[in-house]
Amino acid sequence: MAQSDTFTFPRRLILAGAVIMGVLLALALHMLGQRVGLDLGGLWRSDMAEIMPIGAALAWWLIATAGFAGGYLTATLMHHAAAGQIPPRMRQFLVVIGVVVLAAAGQAASAPTTVPFAAGVIAGLVTLGLGALTAFCGAYFALRRG
Repeated sequence: MAQSDTFTFPRRLILAGAVIMGVLLALALHMLGQRVGLDLGGLWRSDMAEIMPIGAALAWWLIATAGFAGGYLTATLMHHAAAGQIPPRMRQFLVVIGVVVLAAAGQAASAPTTVPFAAGVIAGLVTLGLGALTAFCGAYFALRRG
C-alpha cells in the first residue's frame, strides 16, 4: 500500500469508540477512587461542615481528566491505527493495560461499600455523564487537530 493510499476510520466511528473508552476509563477511576477515599458522593452529604469536601473535588477532577484523556488518546490511537502507524507490540501493550485497569475496577466495584445507596447511584450517573461529556470533548479535539 502506498503512502498516499492511507485508510482512515469514519469520524463517527472514531468518536463513538473514543467516547465509550473515555466513559469506561472515567467509571473505572471512579470505582478505584472510592476505594482510596475519593468519593464523589460527598457532594450530597449534609453532615459535613465543609462547603465541599476535598475528596469530592479531587474525584470530580480525576473523573473529568480521565474522560478527556481517554477520549483524546483513543481517538488519536484509532486515527493512527487505521493508517498502520502503530506497531503491533504497542497495540498489544495498550490492550493489556486496558484490561488490567478495567479488571481492577471490577474488583473494586465488587467489594462492599460504605456509601449510601442513593448517593452511590447519583455519583455513578454523574460520573457517567461527566465521563461522556469530557470524552467527547477530548475525541473532538483530537480529530480536529489531526
